[in-house]
Amino acid sequence: MSSEKDIMAANVKTSIIILSDTHGMALDRKIPNQVADVCIHAGDLTEASKLEEFRSAVTLLRGIDAPLKLVIAGNHDFTLDTASFQSKIRQIKPPLEPDLVKKFYGDYEEARQLLVDAKEHGIHLLNEGTHDFVLHNGARLRVYASPYTPSLGGDWGFQYHPGQGHDFAIKDGTNIVVTHGPPRGVLDRTHTRDRAGCPDLFAAVARAKPQIHCFGHIHEGWGAKLVAWRRKLSENPSFLADIDNSESVLVEQLSTLHESQFDTPQDAASKNEKLEKHTAQKYCSASYPENDVGSKTLFVNASVKGDSETDLHLPWIVHMMLPRGSDTVTRADGSMGQHATDRTRVANAISCSDSGPDTEAMTATQAGEKCLEADHTGMDTQCKLRKQTGRKRALEVEQTALQKRRFCDAK
Repeated sequence: MSSEKDIMAANVKTSIIILSDTHGMALDRKIPNQVADVCIHAGDLTEASKLEEFRSAVTLLRGIDAPLKLVIAGNHDFTLDTASFQSKIRQIKPPLEPDLVKKFYGDYEEARQLLVDAKEHGIHLLNEGTHDFVLHNGARLRVYASPYTPSLGGDWGFQYHPGQGHDFAIKDGTNIVVTHGPPRGVLDRTHTRDRAGCPDLFAAVARAKPQIHCFGHIHEGWGAKLVAWRRKLSENPSFLADIDNSESVLVEQLSTLHESQFDTPQDAASKNEKLEKHTAQKYCSASYPENDVGSKTLFVNASVKGDSETDLHLPWIVHMMLPRGSDTVTRADGSMGQHATDRTRVANAISCSDSGPDTEAMTATQAGEKCLEADHTGMDTQCKLRKQTGRKRALEVEQTALQKRRFCDAK
């Protein structure tokens, strides 16, 4: 009995608003009013990657009551994939007038900078890789993010050829995986009943077994499913062999909320009642069972856009338990302090990315001004760098931190 209390004391109840594929829509009065610890947007902030659509997306995110808002790009957000965007502009014949491109899309990197500047509002654009956070409620959260989706044509951003595959390097201890596209075999059915998910992504998630995997991209795949894993996975895990369907539970999908011609009057009435309830509260909800860590994953397809702008799907609010973080956090102003328990403290203070510009492009000067936190062994380890140590000392400490990370990863 005491061990159960100890476990509860070591974990923190955390609520997460999840949405995806808003495609530049304002969604006035259609977003949950509930307060959450974290908001996650799984990509396709825009329809055509126009600068004005990104501004609308920032306004939408600012209106959500969560101190930390994590965002990834989707294939429609192609201006965030600068190399791809530049290539597309070069391929257009006859060439577009530069002023016309700038009018709608801004300068190269301008859309990305707009999202980077939104960090003051708790909005974090995540590059592909692992990101660690300590939340305002004291919980420690590890997120793996990837905007990449398979495509034969490669006409959009952040895409790879399905024949070549993609390496989703999800680390052990990851709590939430955020990708734009779905894994193969889970909430990935198209209108034609084809499976559009990525097998490489499914295999990576199956091996890592995070508590939650959220995504979008396939609008008609909206829903949530608690998937139980088989005790022994295949060498190359697939949805056909490695899901224990007898222990898995479908939380909700479009077919459980919308009546069909095959429904009995009683079934139709039950669906309508559920849909009215969810619509009135502006979300669907799910909880991750605390005792199922390592044996089950809650998959959430949070695509908001349906077949049209008037056909909208509901966002999700998911409740989960997360491990308690260290006793100190870095506040938004860079100072060190005890964990905050009130909403006046900013939750997004600590972010450590294992890939992407947030870590790779950190200069020695930045290293001297910031506190790096690496928590790759499940233990609280901090490297506090002071601005007055100077450029040379900052380089030395940064190199030590990098070696430490490599050592931890090797373990």
